[in-house]
Order: sequence, then C-alpha cells, then structure tokens
Amino acid sequence: MKQIYKITGMTCNGCRSSVEKTLQSVPEIIDVSVDLKAEEATIEMKAYISTQQLQSVLPEKYRISEKADTTDSMILNQENLFVDTGKTKLKELQPLLIILGYITISSILLHHKNWNLTEVMLDFMGLFYIVFSFFKILDLKGFPDSFRMYDPLAKAIPVYGWIYPFVETALGLMFLMRFQIPIALITTLIILGITTIGVTRTLLNKKTIQCACLGTALKLPMTEATLIENSIMMVMAIVMLTQTF
Repeated sequence: MKQIYKITGMTCNGCRSSVEKTLQSVPEIIDVSVDLKAEEATIEMKAYISTQQLQSVLPEKYRISEKADTTDSMILNQENLFVDTGKTKLKELQPLLIILGYITISSILLHHKNWNLTEVMLDFMGLFYIVFSFFKILDLKGFPDSFRMYDPLAKAIPVYGWIYPFVETALGLMFLMRFQIPIALITTLIILGITTIGVTRTLLNKKTIQCACLGTALKLPMTEATLIENSIMMVMAIVMLTQTF
C-alpha cells in the first residue's frame, strides 16, 4: 500500500536525501519518494505504519503527519496518468539528453578537420566527466546521500560519495590533457562498473529514486538512460584499452 505524508523541517536536498534514507531503513517500508518543494513523502509499505512509528525514526527537526484523502486508488490514478502521457519520461530526461547531445557535437567538431575516432572518444569522455562532475559539485551536501542510495561502494564507504565528483573532475582532465590515459580508462571501468551494478539492481527492483548522475540540482529519475550512459562510457574505455595494449 502507498500513503502520502506531509513532512516539515526540510530545507535542502541534503535534508530530502536524509529523510528518504532514514525512512527506507524501516523494514516494513518498500520505497520512499520525497518531494522537497511540496514537503511531501510518498511511502510504499508492506503494511500500514503509524505516524508515531515513522516520527520515532526521524530526527527531531523533521515533523511528519499523514495527509488527508491519500488513498491507494488516488495514487494509482496518478501513476496511470503519468504512464499514459507517454512523453513524460522523455521530458524528464530532456536535460540529460541535451547535455549528452552538446558533448557529442562538441567532441566531433573539435576534430572535423582531422578526423580521428579515438581522439573524438577521448574528448567525449573528458567533457562527459567535467560536465557531470560540475553538476555534482553544485550540491556537495546533497549529492553523497543521493548517490549512496544506489551505488554499492558509496553505500559501504560514505566518504566515497564525497570524493566521487572530484574523481570525475580528475578523470576528465586526464582525458582532455591526454595524461596517463590507460590509468584513466581502467579507473573508468572500475567506478562506472560499480555504479552500473547498483543502477541495474535499482531498475530490477523497480524502485523509484532520483538519479545522481547530474547531481541533485536537476531532478532526474533513475531510468534505463542512466544504464545506457554508463554502458557507452564503459564500451569506449574497453575499445581504447584494446587499442592501447
């Protein structure tokens, strides 16, 4: 069953991520989606949980209360409307698609006079990391909490979520400056491989969470697009490694 709750006390994306993580730790809860602007949380649970129980697991700064007129049928209707629009998911992913488009076009134009596919791929990977790390650094407080929701390593070692944006920046510079490319390629396979495992698990479990690929500034849903973008980078890394060794 699903229920919508009113939650006050949240002031930033870090608060939102903290509330989601705390509520998801409750065994009876299947999934949690928090809307910071509306100050609402949609909770899917195996059995009804009292507001008092939910309040007991949250820090004192947050106050949770049950919204009136939030039945399963209402939520199911909302979900059906969301699916029936057809273009809603595409519209939500529009920022990601535009950014990938700009990176692709820029990488091609940089070498339009002296075409070299390897050089194009190196610039694509460099620009990819620089741009994506920029959006993550915009909210260093909220990103780690969102990232550890699905990345296995960030979940096991929280500090990894804090340094990850800077790892991406370093890798971007290495690709663009053509510095220690083999190391950058191997590192890409490792970090994106770990993230891909987490993304795949999330998609298989059909959990609705926010993707942290563009930080928390742009609210992107976790979809197959996240898996595809990671796969593209990993395929490029594998191709260039085979050429290197």
